[in-house]
Amino acid sequence: MPPTRTIALTVLAMIAFAGNSLLCRAALKHTSIDAASFTTIRLISGAVMLWLLVKMRRITPGGEGNWLSAVALFIYAAGFSFAYVSLPAATGALLLFGAVQAMMIGHGIWAGERLRRLQLVGLVLAFGGIVGLLLPGLSAPPLYGSILMLGAGVAWGVYSLRGKGAGDPASVTAGNFLRAALISVILSALMLNGASWDIAGFWYAVSSGALASGIGYAIWYTVLPALKATSAATVQLSVPVIAALGGIMLLGEPLSLRLVLASLAILGGIVLVILEKQNAI
Repeated sequence: MPPTRTIALTVLAMIAFAGNSLLCRAALKHTSIDAASFTTIRLISGAVMLWLLVKMRRITPGGEGNWLSAVALFIYAAGFSFAYVSLPAATGALLLFGAVQAMMIGHGIWAGERLRRLQLVGLVLAFGGIVGLLLPGLSAPPLYGSILMLGAGVAWGVYSLRGKGAGDPASVTAGNFLRAALISVILSALMLNGASWDIAGFWYAVSSGALASGIGYAIWYTVLPALKATSAATVQLSVPVIAALGGIMLLGEPLSLRLVLASLAILGGIVLVILEKQNAI
């Protein structure tokens, strides 16, 4: 793949991933749609789009997902939606990304990976950033929403780990989205009394599922083989930044000093862990 195309597709994928935070927050803040309905519509739309993309590309199935991965995907999607009832887009994206990376790093340690000195410094710095962000104060994010988003991040980390080597990524993701959508339908049925939505909220959810998730993941899987492991990990650091900028420009969200300092600590700490890991190889 030509370098210019690799860069362009990578930028599009990161914008799509950040777009999920912006679309979800906009829908739950500015429309009447509820979090359960948003989750269900998002997962169904993502499943349909991924299925269409698989059919169009005539991919030979290399696995069609499984229920355990689908449960992890559902927990991520539901926690993500319910967290954004109260969290600003930037804070939510930062907590999600921090939790995903913590899960991945923790799994590596559990599997026997030894951290170098600078990696330990980075891990402490990132953890301190998350703690500092959540400490009580006027600019602290809502604790309930923060816990939900951290849980969503852990679930996405589990989903990512389970997906390694599972077959063709697009086929596997399409199957998992379909299974997760079925679980989400049950959730919506259980919460039917509190269900509400309007046309704007519906289209926000469809856009999140079909465009930001379905097409976003398809683009990412296309460009991923052209990226080094370190590049793939570090480029994702841009997602919380893009979400923060989008939240400020599109949703009118404030940018607090606490969020800026926490972002520098969390993202900077993760950079140390990733780069030192590459140097050790």
